[in-house]
Amino acid sequence: MNSTLKLWTTLGLGTALAGGLLSACGGEAGEGAGTAAVAPREGGAAAGGEGEGGAGGEGAGDQAAGGEGEGGVAVADAATDPVAYGIALAVTEAHVVAARDAYVAGKKDAAAEMFAHPAAEVLVEMDPVFAKLGVADFKPLLTAASTAAAEGKSTAEVGKAYDAIIVALRGAAKKAPGGGANEAKTAAAIIADMIERSGAMYRTVAKDDGYEPYLDGYGFAKVAASAFATSGAAIKADNPDAHARITEALAALKQAYPTATRPASLAIAQGAVSAASSKVMLAIGS
Repeated sequence: MNSTLKLWTTLGLGTALAGGLLSACGGEAGEGAGTAAVAPREGGAAAGGEGEGGAGGEGAGDQAAGGEGEGGVAVADAATDPVAYGIALAVTEAHVVAARDAYVAGKKDAAAEMFAHPAAEVLVEMDPVFAKLGVADFKPLLTAASTAAAEGKSTAEVGKAYDAIIVALRGAAKKAPGGGANEAKTAAAIIADMIERSGAMYRTVAKDDGYEPYLDGYGFAKVAASAFATSGAAIKADNPDAHARITEALAALKQAYPTATRPASLAIAQGAVSAASSKVMLAIGS
């Protein structure tokens, strides 16, 4: 427990602790554990720049531009809007996908941080929504993954912790609100949001040589691509133009974020990524 508390305090996630992340530890966190402020992330929404929320991004969609919650998630809408709800899950998944791949690439500290941040940036504020929809608290799974990465556990152990989070996210997705919503339109809107977030991070990457903005954008791009692999056929049947524009945008993002480790030079112009993202937003009517 002491090593876990030290890790989360170092990452500036006292607010997440206060939200009950370590409730299973029987209160061992001690007095004042929940008093630390969440540390602003370089290039992230909490830092007030273009970041993950897309709040400062050109052409940001309503969900991405809303700025509600530290991860730029429209938490107030998530209990009734399947798009807002799905974005909250996708933002979480983007972080853990990036964390897993960063760990495989030998970036232990970055992986530990990426596993940890969704708890404070998204999940704490989503607690009331999850409770209303009957989704069990899975923040402790992020604690376990972050701790495993920070302690240098084997890739297999970190991978197992990652898998547990993905299972929880898939279970949460089954309880999404808005049962009568058009699934193709919902999927397209969530994918478009991930593309916009990835593009917003690339604007930061083009001006900042730090690793974290790159890794954030990489995660958003990966989740957009995996969601499109699942829902692409339905999106094509519902909106062929959106399908074509998403395909183009994902190709651009593949060049922008070729691997989980930042390349020495950027392979595609920032303007090309922004243009591709804007075309997706126009195609879905955002």
